[in-house]
Amino acid sequence: MVFASMALAAPDIYPLKDVRAGQHGVGRTVFSGTRVEEFQVEVLGVLENLGPRESIILARLSGGPLASTGVMQGMSGSPVYIDGKLLGAVAMGFPFSKEAIAGIRPIEDMLRASPQPPKNIAAATPRRQPFMSGENRLEEIATPVSFSGFTAATLEQFAPQLRRMGLDPRQGVSGGGSIPDRLGDPRQLEPGSMISVQLISGDMNVGAEGTVTAIDGDRVYAFGHRFLGEGSTDLPFARAEVLALLPNLSSSFKISSAREWMGSITSDRDTAVAGLTGRQASLIPVEIRVGPHTYRMRLVQDRVMTPLLMQMAVFSAIDSTQRSVGGQTYSVRGRLDFDGGPVSLDDVYSGDVGVAVIASAGIGSSISFALQSGFDALKLKSVALEVAPVERRSEQKVVDLMGARTVRPGEDLELTVVLAGANGQETSRRIKYRVPIGTEAGTLNFTIADATATNVIEFQSAVATPQRSPNQVLGLLNGLRSNTKAYVRVWRAEPSYTVEGRDIPDPPPSLAMVLNRAQAGTPNLVNTRGAKVAEIEVPGAPGFVVTGTKTIQVEVKE
Repeated sequence: MVFASMALAAPDIYPLKDVRAGQHGVGRTVFSGTRVEEFQVEVLGVLENLGPRESIILARLSGGPLASTGVMQGMSGSPVYIDGKLLGAVAMGFPFSKEAIAGIRPIEDMLRASPQPPKNIAAATPRRQPFMSGENRLEEIATPVSFSGFTAATLEQFAPQLRRMGLDPRQGVSGGGSIPDRLGDPRQLEPGSMISVQLISGDMNVGAEGTVTAIDGDRVYAFGHRFLGEGSTDLPFARAEVLALLPNLSSSFKISSAREWMGSITSDRDTAVAGLTGRQASLIPVEIRVGPHTYRMRLVQDRVMTPLLMQMAVFSAIDSTQRSVGGQTYSVRGRLDFDGGPVSLDDVYSGDVGVAVIASAGIGSSISFALQSGFDALKLKSVALEVAPVERRSEQKVVDLMGARTVRPGEDLELTVVLAGANGQETSRRIKYRVPIGTEAGTLNFTIADATATNVIEFQSAVATPQRSPNQVLGLLNGLRSNTKAYVRVWRAEPSYTVEGRDIPDPPPSLAMVLNRAQAGTPNLVNTRGAKVAEIEVPGAPGFVVTGTKTIQVEVKE
């Protein structure tokens, strides 16, 4: 059968309504290298209305290595033809099945994933649940995601998050190394070709493997199911070479390696991923320096995956260069460049357990907050980080906060902060707070806390209140407190409101009534919490992380 004419032309479709049990066809996929080979397909029937307005063709596959491997990860998207017409793509299977029984996604459903250039990149949606059949499960073939250049501890740490997204992370089953920074000839792609959707490329590589179903001019359809389910997206994909097949009792898979860029995936829908050849995705250059080692890579621009991948890259860079267990301290300095402006990073992380996790999470959370704010001006342009390890734990803990029990308006209140080091040695810091003239009688609370606790309060307010501009988001991120200091928050147990990013502590009764009414109608307009009156910065020892919290109460007398 001649398929060459189909490679770069709209496919001739075999309609679902004409499918009958007992029909025979052929499928196409790569079992070795880049050569597309045929396998045999026998239609067993049509499972109608398996999902809302969704039907799946059930078929038995045979030929080639399928007798020993069954339906493999990496076969997702393998096209199936009847009478030379495209029926659909291998997309589903039964885990632990003794036979190669597959669910075929009708091509009519796949073609609805229109590969238009991306506009607004939406956050990922939950992955589809498997279709249950007794104790068996007809489910989307898991997308194998291969990692190279990462430490084993990185995959162990982040694998649960990846699996919750429907991905099957694997290490050592893909060739690493940089892909040449140029687009290859799209004529080398054909239905059945193996492709790799690259999430990171460079000194660290992350690729998700699948198969091309159909090509229509510069439009490419693949997988037969969602990848991340993100809708409009912008993910680069490369032509891949199959190095070997690995039979497995649970789910066999292909071992492959990306070779050259082909284009970008611009649509990630329930029924397929679709993209455009000859188009370069917008990628983020990243440089991470840990001691004498520098890691350079490019990663995708995505609201969900970018923060997670960045967190994994930082963790792996620390883990591969320095010990990541036991007492440890890291200083992290760097810069996140967004279209709307930069965010500077300068922090120190210390502790006995999981410091690399905490340090990497600090980077990921800032990127996540910016990307998920929804502003086009907060597209991430580049990341540059320098991690400097310190071979000893450098930490001070807040053990006490002392001050007078009463004070009058206009007077200075002297507070003593006691910090204890890891060896038990205590140091004291004295600060003064002048109670404003006109302050009403009552209780003032003084809470000294580390940067993490203080920043959480700010983030809670920011999450509850819509950010009005990119500058407001950048201002919040650049204003995050350093954990080399402690912060005394002066507050009263009275309502405080945040309107358009500005705090209004203890407003007059008339204004409070208006704000309460606004809150009842639009809960995100205002945010109530303890009223912050002032904040005082308390420096710690240079290079030391400050942890802990303490609160005292002072009565204001008339």
